[in-house]
Amino acid sequence: MRKFTYVPVAFTAAAVMLTAACGSSQGTAATTTGSAGRAASTGNGAQPTQAGRLSVWKSQQLGPVMTDGAGFTLYRFDKDTAKPPASHCAGDCAAAWPPVLADGAKAGRGVDPGLLGSVKRADGTKQLTLAGWPLYRYARDTAPRQTRGQGVGGTWFSAAPDGTKAKAQAQEAPSEPKDLPALSAVDDKERGTIVRDGKGRTLYRFTKDTAWPMKSNCEGACLEKWKPARLVDKKNIKGIDPKLISPYTRPDGTKQLTIDCWPLYWYTGDEKAGDANGQGVNGTWFTVRPNGKLAK
Repeated sequence: MRKFTYVPVAFTAAAVMLTAACGSSQGTAATTTGSAGRAASTGNGAQPTQAGRLSVWKSQQLGPVMTDGAGFTLYRFDKDTAKPPASHCAGDCAAAWPPVLADGAKAGRGVDPGLLGSVKRADGTKQLTLAGWPLYRYARDTAPRQTRGQGVGGTWFSAAPDGTKAKAQAQEAPSEPKDLPALSAVDDKERGTIVRDGKGRTLYRFTKDTAWPMKSNCEGACLEKWKPARLVDKKNIKGIDPKLISPYTRPDGTKQLTIDCWPLYWYTGDEKAGDANGQGVNGTWFTVRPNGKLAK
C-alpha cells in the first residue's frame, strides 16, 4: 500500500503565508445532504425506457446491481413505496429518471421472476417493479454499467436483485495504479487537465465549501459518498505548484488536503482509477484544475 507523508506543521514562509491567507473557521460545518440531481429537461416529461431481458452485474463498489437489457443500471427512489407499489416521480423528475416499462420485461440470469411486477402510472403506462419498488434509469448514465445516479439527493440508489438498495462494499478504489505521484495533474479527454491522487482517483471540489475562511461544508451523510483527500508529501507532486498545497483541519481534528485553500475530496461512486462519475453531481461537485479552480 502506498504510504502518505503528512505535511509538516512547520511550513516555509511562503506556505505559512498561504495558510494564513486561507483563513480558518471554528465550530462544526453544516451537514449537507443536497437535493435530487437531474439532467436537463427535454421538455417532454417522462421518457419511458424498455426493460428487455433483465440481468445482474457485480459492481466492485456496490456489489450485485440490476440492469436492463441494454446493460444500464436500474434505480429505485426512496420517496416511492413498495407496499403498495406507487411511483412519486413524474414531470421533470421523470425526465431525469425515466421509468422502466413493464411490457416486454423478462427475467434473465440472476433475476427472480417472482419479484417482478408492475404499477400503473398516472399517464396510464405500466412501470416495472422489483419487490414492489418502481424501477428507473438515470439520464446521466450514458453507457452500460455506470452508476452516476447512486446516492443522488440521498434518495436514489441502484437496485440490488432482491429490491433493496445497493450499498458501497468498500471505500478504497479496487485497482491502485503503481508508481503514481501522491498528487498529480493529468489530461482528461472530456475535462482537460484535472487533479488525481496517488491511487489514480479523481479529486473534486464542493461549491458549498469556502476558501475564505477555509471551510468544508460536507459533513454527516455527505461524507458517506465524498471522502476528504489525505495530505501528501509536497516532494511527491507532479504538475501542481507546491505553494498551493495546504492542510485544512476538519471539525473532528483530521487533516484534509486543499489546493489554493479549497478542500478536496474523492468520490465513492468512482469505481476505478480515472473515473469521474462525480462530475456535476447535484450541480455542486466538480473536478479540479491544478490551480484549484473548478473544471466545469
